[in-house]
Parts: sequence; C-alpha cells; structure tokens
Amino acid sequence: MTQPSKRDPDTESDVQSTRRRPQPRIVARFVAISWRDLALTFGPILLVCIAVIYLAVRLIQPAPPSTLTIAAGPKGSFFWNSAQKYKTILARNRVTLNVLETQGSLDNLTRLENPNSNVDVGFVQGGMTQPGTTHDHLESLGSVSYVPLAVFYRGALVTRLSELKGKRLAIGAEGSGTRVLSLQLLKANGIEPGGETELLPLSGDEAAKALENGDVDAVFLTGDSAQPPTMAKLLRTPGIRFMDFSQADAYARRFPYLTMMEFPMGAFDFARNLPPRPVHTIAPTAELVARDSLHPALSDLLIEAAREVHSRANLLQRANEFPAPLVHEFRISDNAERYYKSGKSFLYRTLPFWVASLADRVLVVLVPLIVVLIPGLRLVPGLYRWRVKSRIYRWYGALIAIEREAISGPEASQRDALLERIDAIETAVNRMKMPLAFADQFYVLREHIGFVRQRLAQAPVASNEEDEPVTAQSHA
Repeated sequence: MTQPSKRDPDTESDVQSTRRRPQPRIVARFVAISWRDLALTFGPILLVCIAVIYLAVRLIQPAPPSTLTIAAGPKGSFFWNSAQKYKTILARNRVTLNVLETQGSLDNLTRLENPNSNVDVGFVQGGMTQPGTTHDHLESLGSVSYVPLAVFYRGALVTRLSELKGKRLAIGAEGSGTRVLSLQLLKANGIEPGGETELLPLSGDEAAKALENGDVDAVFLTGDSAQPPTMAKLLRTPGIRFMDFSQADAYARRFPYLTMMEFPMGAFDFARNLPPRPVHTIAPTAELVARDSLHPALSDLLIEAAREVHSRANLLQRANEFPAPLVHEFRISDNAERYYKSGKSFLYRTLPFWVASLADRVLVVLVPLIVVLIPGLRLVPGLYRWRVKSRIYRWYGALIAIEREAISGPEASQRDALLERIDAIETAVNRMKMPLAFADQFYVLREHIGFVRQRLAQAPVASNEEDEPVTAQSHA
C-alpha cells in the first residue's frame, strides 16, 4: 500500500497563510501622458534652446540705423558732389544721408577720429596720416577715385619739385588734402615751411588766378582743381606749363598711397594738341573711410552707391576700375571684402532693404534654434519611454535580489522578512502613476511579483541545527 506523503507542517502552515494573505488593492493611476516625466525629459532641451536664443540675441546685429552722416568737403567740390549723389541713391532704400560740409580730407579724417563728432563715414585722400600712425577704429570701404596732383608753373622748364625751391608756391588751404600732400612731397625734396620758399594757402580757382596774374610761381592742384577742364584752361594760358614729373615712378614706389599716371598727348584738347607731349604725374586715391561700428547692411549700400557714381570710364580711369579694395593707410573692412568677393547676400538681392534686414536678423536666431531643437525633439520620445520604463525596471532589480536570497533556503524569520519586502514592493507598484501606453508592462510586473512571492512561499526552509537533536530525540 502506498504510504501517504508526509508534509512539513511549517511549510504547510506558510502556504496556508500565504493563501489567506489579503490581496492588496490596486490604486495605480493610469493617465494618457505622464506630464512630470515629459517635463523632466523635455526640460533640459528647452533650457538649452533658451540659452541658444539668448546667445544669438546677444550676438545679433541690431537693426541698421535709418540716418547716416558723411563728411564730404567744401560745397561744390568733387567730394561734395559725390556725396550728394550718394544721398539720392541711399534715399531709394529709405536711408537718409546727411552731407556735412568740411574743409577737405584732413578735416574729414579728424572728424572720423573724434567719437563725439557724429560722423559715420567720409572721403579721405591718401597721404593724410603720419608715418607710424594707426587708426584702430577706422576702416576703408574701398578707394573710389584717383586724385591726381597737377603742378602748373611759370618760367623755365621744371621736371623736379626740388627745382621750385625759393619760389612762391600755392599749396592749398589749411585742412585740405592738397596742402597735406604738397607739404609731404616738398619735405621729401628739402623744402619746408619757414624756409626761403614761400608756401601760400591758396587753392582752386583762387590759386589758378594768382598764377595767371603772376602773384605766385607755381600752384599745386588736386581734386576738383585738377580735373581735365581746369587743367586744359591753364594749359591754354600763355606762359603757364604743366609739370612733367620725371621722378613719378620713384614717388609711386616710395609712397605706397601714390600711383603714377600719364596724360597722353592731346588728352585735353585734340585741336590744339594739349598737352603737346605725354605728361607724367602722381595721384593718391580717395578712400571711403568709415568707423568700424558701421552696420554691415549700410556698408553694402555705400559701396553700391560708390559703384554707381564712380565706375564710369573717364580720362583718369578705366570703366569699373573703382570702387576697389586697395589697401593703403586704412585696412579694408571685413564687410567690404565680403562684398567685393561675392556681392550682396541672397536676402538683400531678392528682398527690399528693410525686409531683408529684418529677415537677416530673424535667421540669426532661427538657424541655431532649429539646429538644436530638431535633434532634441527627435530624442524626446525615446527619453520619455526610457524614463517611464526605468520606474518599472528598478522594481525588477529588487525582485531579483529577493529571489537570489530565497534560493539559499532562508529560515522562517528571514522568509517572512522577504515576504514583507515583496508586499512593500507590490504596494509601491500599485500606487504608481503610469501612462496607459505602458499598462501591459505594469501588469506583467505585478504578475512577476506574484510569481516571486509564490516561489518564496514554496521554497524549503532551512532547519535550525540547534533544534535537530531535540527533534531527533522526540522522534525516537
């Protein structure tokens, strides 16, 4: 006869007590979205985007001003007339250009260097700065024209400036570029103020009239006074000659801002063949100089205006020779270099000026934001799922630890402690706030909790060695 199997009374009682254990009430909250997890996932990305916007706003160029001031020159001069043409061109883009009347290039440079003068840009003739002088806050937008130096004189043939020593010379008014250039060239020939040579502050028509009347022996003319019509008029005057610089090439090599020029025979008057032979002279260039704070969009507008005004061919230059980024005494601005290489940007080519300016500044903010935001948004769903699942997975770690302890055959008191830990885990799980999309994983976790509890309840209980002899004696 088959003997009935003997059951361990302790195990049987534990199983019964486990069966009688009240099932914990499920109070888990199921929601469509866990806003807390979403906030903690999307929050860092949002903070990074805010930081990017802040940096972009700090670095963005402000809107271009609607008013500029240009230091031109005496009213009616070449620089003044050019500035008036600039004013008309800039008005097409609703930018007001205030034309400031000055004494000339030196006065323009002085005003540009003075931060309180409210001058943004000005015409400056080459040779206005002293050797070794730096202009850290001034930049060139390019050279716009040649400013030839024409020396007319009376008497015997003169081909070198040193031959004018001891004579009466009209070298231009105070503050004019003509006077500064004349003094530099005369000094190079050993002629300085205070010596035996009389240097008179006469310029333009006043100087030409003094030469015609015999009040001076030679006149130095640049700019408007040295334009072809004026030179042709003086050449027609009996007894007045146009100086042919025999050392013109040497001047151009020694003074970097000078260029050797040649007026061919008959250039001023074909019928009278004036001049009767080729004449060489020297010419600095006039530069459009601006402060380094000039807005890039306005820099482009000024260069466009210079191109429209100064690009035509004439006796002094070829077509499209100016404006040009010629490096002399002022460094070419980065914006000017960019314009000469590639022209206006796409926005300014296709949109009205102020619309393009607004779009340009908006793009400065949007581009880095999009670069950060799009990859960040692609990461959000994965990070959100990982965060929700991590709340489930951490309880699996606790269950694995309990199951490992149960494998070693715990004592009754240890098993009760493990069962209490399982109850605590189940209570915590049942109080979780869980998105509905993860409800299946929630219920799988609860099944695994029940599975571990069942295994622990059925696991053999280790006997107490101190009680074994007593147990054996009782059986005996």
